Amino acid sequence: MLLCAILVSGSFPVGEAISGDLDPAVLTFVRFALASVLFAPLIWYRFGLAVSFASLARYSLISATLVTFFWCMFYSLRYTTALNTSAIFTLVPSLAGIYAMILNRERLGRPRLIALVLGVVGALWIIFRGDVDLLLSLAWNRGDLIFFVGCLFMGLYTPLVRLLHRGEPMLQMAFWIMVTGTLWLLLLAGPKLMSVSWVDVPNRVWAGIAYLAIFSTIITFFLTQYAILFLGPTRVMAYSYLYPGLVVIIDLLCGGPWPGTVLLPGIVIVLSAMVVVQQMESS
Repeated sequence: MLLCAILVSGSFPVGEAISGDLDPAVLTFVRFALASVLFAPLIWYRFGLAVSFASLARYSLISATLVTFFWCMFYSLRYTTALNTSAIFTLVPSLAGIYAMILNRERLGRPRLIALVLGVVGALWIIFRGDVDLLLSLAWNRGDLIFFVGCLFMGLYTPLVRLLHRGEPMLQMAFWIMVTGTLWLLLLAGPKLMSVSWVDVPNRVWAGIAYLAIFSTIITFFLTQYAILFLGPTRVMAYSYLYPGLVVIIDLLCGGPWPGTVLLPGIVIVLSAMVVVQQMESS
């Protein structure tokens, strides 16, 4: 899960680097389409490609949350930073817990509520750089607000998977979620696909798309599914609290500037939320 967290954290600076080169819907479509094509041979070999209309309807509902999230992610990175988006993403486990309480009738419990509060406080500290005046004025930039809307949808993903799962292998379910997501994006990006000069798309954009499709989509899915067998879903989800700190490290390794010590308390608070969840699940 540490490797998985590193790969996912890398998607934030990668997305920031290429978000201005293609329309967000087009960029997300290419990512989903490439991941689906690469995933298809394994699904065909293991399960075949037959699927019912009722199942497609279930998968389409789930994939709509992912499509909205990734569109918001790429669009928001035109106006905000990878660090801000990784901080806001730490709210997703808490949002998922609230949705699960409503949709799956799960109880949050005191430890998870503590983690929720710590995650929110840490994320707000990073977003507002520890400036209380900015926090009180709620001076979120445009990109932060767009990405937060995306996180509201992303939080629905896990509860919807649990609600709509009908016993099929998770590998098969994940593939059809990708395929139906690709179809959603084809409807959204269809008219724009014809206007893109594909030969003029920079190589770094193709490299970024390949990273997002292979490393932060397919490989992280396998790592997550494997880890859930040993750690459980809640502890696995808690690793997303590592994202802000990892984004800072990745940015520094790529020659980026030191963000300043003012962010360190926020990162420590977010990591504390992860510790609370880990202790809750292991006790």
